[in-house]
Amino acid sequence: MTIMAGMGGPTGSGVGPLLRGWRERRQLSQLQLALRADSSTRHLSFVENGRARPSRELVLRLAEQLDVPVRERNTLLLAAGYAPHYPETPLDAPAMAALRDGMERLLAAHDPYPALVVDGSFRVLAANRSLRLLLDGVAPHLLEPPFNAVRVTLHPDGLAPRIANLPQWRRHLLERMERRLELVHAEPLRRLYEEVSGYPEPAGAGADGLDAGGPATDGLPLALPLRIRHEGRVLSFLSTITTFNTPLDVTVSELALETFLPTDAETADFLRSPA
Repeated sequence: MTIMAGMGGPTGSGVGPLLRGWRERRQLSQLQLALRADSSTRHLSFVENGRARPSRELVLRLAEQLDVPVRERNTLLLAAGYAPHYPETPLDAPAMAALRDGMERLLAAHDPYPALVVDGSFRVLAANRSLRLLLDGVAPHLLEPPFNAVRVTLHPDGLAPRIANLPQWRRHLLERMERRLELVHAEPLRRLYEEVSGYPEPAGAGADGLDAGGPATDGLPLALPLRIRHEGRVLSFLSTITTFNTPLDVTVSELALETFLPTDAETADFLRSPA
């Protein structure tokens, strides 16, 4: 499977084409964006055409109004000739101690439901003990830290053979990666997409007669569940994703807490049982 043309965020030389790409992606006119950023249509047009160099403050205002990811805001600043505004602090740095402690507490609070923290490339940075339930039977070489959540899920030696609704869940994960690639210039993520989208589906995947739905109203699924075969039963989960509000650091902006909540009483009872 080849990644679609044009994916990977707006491209072009200089800050003008980059800003124009983000504006068109957000489906805003120059007038609409200029009003939101307290600028003029004429000046914005000159910036996009390379006839005027925007100030550092204007670049940041435009990025804010365009909801540009934090990492890509630094890219805009560099393209305009300015130093990056947002730091990228390693998660193991002393300055991140409070954040790490908070994440550990949050993960522990979700027990006995599986939960993990991933970065922008879906590498697992932390997890609670209940995640081991989902990783049962995964080949050890896939779990060498820092292991990748998407690779572990879709690899033939990973979780894929145990996913009862693999075709639907596989499509969900690939679409999630595609949305991410539309926002950021991330070559490692692009390579990961090319890798996992090319994995063959295990024989009989999703062929156990289970539909893709979860809790439903009038027969319509409320959300796509993840259905895992485990010791003769099928456990059903809904995935939720939490991110930080208004992050001011690149690392923090790309962290995501993913939790797996039971969709039925049988799954919930099993997770809470001593076994």
